[in-house]
Amino acid sequence: MSTQTGSNRPAKITTQTVVEMKQKGEKISMLTAYDFTMGKIIDEAGIDVILVGDSASNVMAGYETTVPMTLDHMVYHASCVVRAVDRALVIGDLPFMSYQVTPKEALISAGRMMKEAGVHAVKLEGGKPIIDTVKKIVDAGIPVMGHLGLTPQSIYKFGTYKVRAQEDEEAEGLIRDAKLLEEAGCFSIVLEKIPAKLAAKVTEELSIPTIGIGAGSECDGQVLVIHDMLGMNKDFSPRFLRRYADIHGVMTEAVQHYIKDVKSKDFPNKDEQYGG
Repeated sequence: MSTQTGSNRPAKITTQTVVEMKQKGEKISMLTAYDFTMGKIIDEAGIDVILVGDSASNVMAGYETTVPMTLDHMVYHASCVVRAVDRALVIGDLPFMSYQVTPKEALISAGRMMKEAGVHAVKLEGGKPIIDTVKKIVDAGIPVMGHLGLTPQSIYKFGTYKVRAQEDEEAEGLIRDAKLLEEAGCFSIVLEKIPAKLAAKVTEELSIPTIGIGAGSECDGQVLVIHDMLGMNKDFSPRFLRRYADIHGVMTEAVQHYIKDVKSKDFPNKDEQYGG
């Protein structure tokens, strides 16, 4: 959105803004961030939405899945990002087992993310089983983004990261879940790794925006993990990923250059030290 405030700064993106973007046919850009520096860079670049994802478990902490992330971890990462952001809508993932037990526990978790971290909304994975939870959180005044399709927190249930909802029964269930999430008050839904035609159908039938990751071009917006799209992570190459840089290569070359300069006594030179 190019709307300017009276101070000539870009207008703050809100949950209502992204809904209006869908209505206007304007695509929504979304990336992950987990720390102050990265959050500041992508916010100043003009990103619409920043997701502080539990993918921090993989790219920041080195875990194989997102399951080990705790609510304390997520509050820490989200608070770092929020302090960096002026414009973007910041959404925080509720991690595994911070919302699945009872709606009351989920509300407490969501409340911590909003009060302690300062996020503008939270994201939950799942459909029908979490509808009462979504309603309770929304009724308390906390915006909720849904997440359907491949749900990484359920990896041990599904046992694979393959494309979801390829069979008619699962596809129909996903459409029902999407409508239930909208009715429960979600302002948007992430659709992860599902057939493009199915994502297009869901997007058409909902009044709230869909954000795709591996779900085709007809979603109302797209999201990628920042480490993946910048080429920082060389070990992850799904079909849906487009790398916009080779930061891994740039950083490797820079570090090797630094090592060479230190070993050869070229760094620091006379202009890089203090007299006295």
